Amino acid sequence: MAPANGHFDMIGGAGYWMQMVKCQDACPVNTDACGYVNAIAEGRDQDAYRIARATNPFASICGRVCGAPCEANCRRGSLDEPVSIRALKRFVTSQYGPETGDFTHYRAGANLEMLSPNRGSFEKIAVIGAGVAGMTVANDLTLLGYKVTVFEASAKPGGMLTAGVPVFRLPRELVMAEIDAILSLGVELKCNQRLGRDFTIQQLRDQGYKAVFLGVGLPKGRKLDLPGSNLDGVYDGMDFLRAFNDGTPLPVGNKIVVIGGGNVAYDVARSAVRPLDAMETEEHTADTARGESVAYDVARSAMRLSGKREVHVVCLEGRHEMPADEVEVNEGSEEGLVLHNSRGPREIVGENGNVAGLRTVECTAVFDANHRFSPTFNESNVDTIEADTIIFSIGQSSDLSFLQPGDGVESVRGLIKVDPETYQTTAPDVFACGDIAHGPRLFIHAIRSAQIAARSMHDFLRGTNTQIAVQSAWETAAYTMRQGWDQLRRHHPPVVAASERAVSLRIVEENYPDAEARTQASRCLRCNVNTVFDTGMCVACTGCVDVCPESLIKLIGVADLCKTQEGLDWAAGLAGVPPAELAKFDKSHLDALGGVMVKDESTCIRCGLCAVRCPSHAITMQRFVFKRQCVSVPGLNPKLKRTQPAGSA
Repeated sequence: MAPANGHFDMIGGAGYWMQMVKCQDACPVNTDACGYVNAIAEGRDQDAYRIARATNPFASICGRVCGAPCEANCRRGSLDEPVSIRALKRFVTSQYGPETGDFTHYRAGANLEMLSPNRGSFEKIAVIGAGVAGMTVANDLTLLGYKVTVFEASAKPGGMLTAGVPVFRLPRELVMAEIDAILSLGVELKCNQRLGRDFTIQQLRDQGYKAVFLGVGLPKGRKLDLPGSNLDGVYDGMDFLRAFNDGTPLPVGNKIVVIGGGNVAYDVARSAVRPLDAMETEEHTADTARGESVAYDVARSAMRLSGKREVHVVCLEGRHEMPADEVEVNEGSEEGLVLHNSRGPREIVGENGNVAGLRTVECTAVFDANHRFSPTFNESNVDTIEADTIIFSIGQSSDLSFLQPGDGVESVRGLIKVDPETYQTTAPDVFACGDIAHGPRLFIHAIRSAQIAARSMHDFLRGTNTQIAVQSAWETAAYTMRQGWDQLRRHHPPVVAASERAVSLRIVEENYPDAEARTQASRCLRCNVNTVFDTGMCVACTGCVDVCPESLIKLIGVADLCKTQEGLDWAAGLAGVPPAELAKFDKSHLDALGGVMVKDESTCIRCGLCAVRCPSHAITMQRFVFKRQCVSVPGLNPKLKRTQPAGSA
């Protein structure tokens, strides 16, 4: 929270300094990763959970399977490797999250200031789909005072969390715990209720639901129209994962080829390498009370496996281009997956109506000069991989068969057509977001879009205009880096040995031990602390220039400053002349105006050495403190349509 003297605005001037905290700025829900990582480093785990949970109703799940854009943008990554932000989140959620069986910290940690200050009047809201997007909307609207009913087509809630993420990456009891925490707020859940089969949008309107949210996702996989794609033994990756995660895996052989190079393809391949009886093995492994050792279970499972199962991954991309996370590729390799880079599928070879192999051709380039997807091939380099099972994992597609003309909901290119700023569909009382609105993205993107959709639904029903404002301030930082911080290296969390995990459904990644979590958290560069210069006290000794380990502070002449338009405008303002006039000065005249200390803020590692070195104390370390909150501004949200379709309630 910002001090009382903080500045309050609609992002505005605070935006630059907010962007400097790269991890938080990159997170779609603006989780203060810097805050919870440093709380862990200081041993304040409960505070860390509160910070991690604040804007994310699925913090525990994101601690395990989030795509972690925060890590991809972590400033430490430009120095060596990013901070292990996701694993550190798991470290605290496992202590205080809903998976502990106690929802107290989950509820207390919710940042209610990110909800509209206005309240609903318990109007009925229908949410279709109990996945990440649907449950986030249910969470927010219930807290705002609406009566929310979630309709789920499957027998259990979770959406892609349960259908698409392998059980060895995400425990199903954790998924249910986080969903149960939302249901405990008063959300009603109705499973085995499919839109288009058991009810329609119009029927929901007739029953008094004032708004409908569509969070149906992309349940179908995509296949390539290859010769032989209709042979027995050819599967869609989503069907394969859904069956595997349900404990009823599809029949596969011992030589499997997975087509695709993304994370989902690796989920499919790593699931396929595990034995069909792995669920039973896992149950035995977990039953330590019966005294059966892990080694015994692994050995027994290995004996039951009829022959060594080969799983190959075929993708167009070269190794450096693959969209799959590095850890997925490495762990898959440890588990025995065989990777075929730069190969494109040409034909599924058949024999007696069954799959016999996959014919591939060399892919020489995936993208054209403008980085558009436009693969090219060397047709003279053809190879055949022997196989009895082919699984496509090249993308997902929608099923919009539930839409009826009277619904007023339009689609475009297989997705629900929405306003990208409000997620309102062409029917004013129907909203949609997540994958069904913007295509396949990360879980955290679905959460973010659902928060926006819930806010828009609230404004639609209340006739309000909710916006996000920022309160910010600077405060002096008692700032010291851990001794040897620059020597600390990223260590991944411990994982189950490859020989063991490949024959069971044990969770692959384990938690950091306490001491290692503190060490890994100490690698954070604390990007919310900045070097602040008081130019009136600077004596231009250039001591800061000499001491900067990244060489990002420089003393330059005005001529060099004026090489950029921004620098020219700034110098012209100080000189009191128009920029166009100053641009006519030659180098000697410009440099005669003086010198300027410049600092590349984007690459600063916040080591604080310049502040320590400065003899005049012109440089100090100060913390930029800010918080976002929802405010209601006068008038209606101009982005929302308000005319109800014919026949609506």
